[in-house]
Amino acid sequence: MSILITIIHVIVCLALILIVLLQTGKGANMGSLFGGGSSSSLFGSGGASTFLTKATTIAAIIFMVTSLILTSTSGKKQAMSVIEKTKVTQTKDVKTETPTSAQSKQPAAESSDTDNTK
Repeated sequence: MSILITIIHVIVCLALILIVLLQTGKGANMGSLFGGGSSSSLFGSGGASTFLTKATTIAAIIFMVTSLILTSTSGKKQAMSVIEKTKVTQTKDVKTETPTSAQSKQPAAESSDTDNTK
């Protein structure tokens, strides 16, 4: 679900960038400020909203909604610590030879070797 919203978010982001770059600014017609054409002047009336203006509004709303959804879903994930992810297994105690038992076995092995050489 979050992958789908992320894809929509990226597409709308790129579309919003393109739509804004395609629009002409209000200051593009500064020459008409002192003459006629008050509908397209900097301080004049807005005039009819164009297709690009409506598309910008819709894309901005979708961008904000997807941003809020992605933020809320990422905040709900509770990350487990590494310690909680690992499972501790109990192992059986391995019987190790004590140094005294190892030393007592070693001379017996040496004596059997020395007996064969004589």
